[in-house]
Amino acid sequence: MAEQEKKDQKKIIVDEDWKKEAQREKEILAAQEKAQKKKGEAERRRGPLPKGNIAALISMLVTQASFALGLLRVEGQEEKEPDLELARYNVDMLETLEEKTKGNLTEAEQNILKNALSDLRMAYVEIADKVSPQAQ
Repeated sequence: MAEQEKKDQKKIIVDEDWKKEAQREKEILAAQEKAQKKKGEAERRRGPLPKGNIAALISMLVTQASFALGLLRVEGQEEKEPDLELARYNVDMLETLEEKTKGNLTEAEQNILKNALSDLRMAYVEIADKVSPQAQ
C-alpha cells in the first residue's frame, strides 16, 4: 500500500508540473497574441503606405527643411532654434533633384518642385534674417 501511495504522489507531482508548464505556455501564447494585436492596430492606424513617387519625395524633403527652419514642430516638444545648415542641405537636395530630373518630369511634377523650392528659399531667407540680422 505504501508503494501505491508513492506512485499516486508521483502522479500528482507530474500532474502539477504539467499544469505549471501548460499555464506557462498559455501565458507565452497570450503575450505573443497581445504583441501581434498591438502591431496590427498600429498598422491599421497608419494605414497602407502610398506608392512612392516624385511628389512624395519632394514632400519629404520639404517637410525636413520645414522642421529645420522651425516652421513645423512636434506637438509637445519645446521650440528649438532654427537649424539653417540642415535646412540649407534639404534645399540643396531639392535643387539637385531639380537639376538631375530636368526634362524627365511631367509639367505637374515640375510645378510642384519649382513651387516647393521657391517657398522654401523665401522662408529660409526670412528666418535667416531673423536669426542673424547682423550678417547683412
